[in-house]
Amino acid sequence: MARVLIIDDSPTETHRLTGMLEKNGYEVLAADSGEAGYSMALREQPDAILMDIVLPGVNGFQATRQLSKASETEHIPVIIVTTKDQETDKVWGMRQGAKAYLTKPVNEKDLISILKEVIR
Repeated sequence: MARVLIIDDSPTETHRLTGMLEKNGYEVLAADSGEAGYSMALREQPDAILMDIVLPGVNGFQATRQLSKASETEHIPVIIVTTKDQETDKVWGMRQGAKAYLTKPVNEKDLISILKEVIR
């Protein structure tokens, strides 16, 4: 069973994404800040990460960059999941190392399809 780490400071959004993932057979880990998410990714080595952008402290762009640059976590695909839908945000997110960019509210079919693509 693939493990997905959700990094989002909204309990509602985390609950929503957890429901979608568990229904599709994924094991879910969760963190509510960029720092906590980075630490958990190092420790737990999830198969993929769903990253919000607007987070307290280290934002999602910064955390994505840290994860994609660190040798211990560079192999973990990061999917940005955010309300920020500007083209510049998408381009910047991909430049930080994200493998995909989804805007909230997330369509379950799209999310699962992308996860199947990035988890090998």
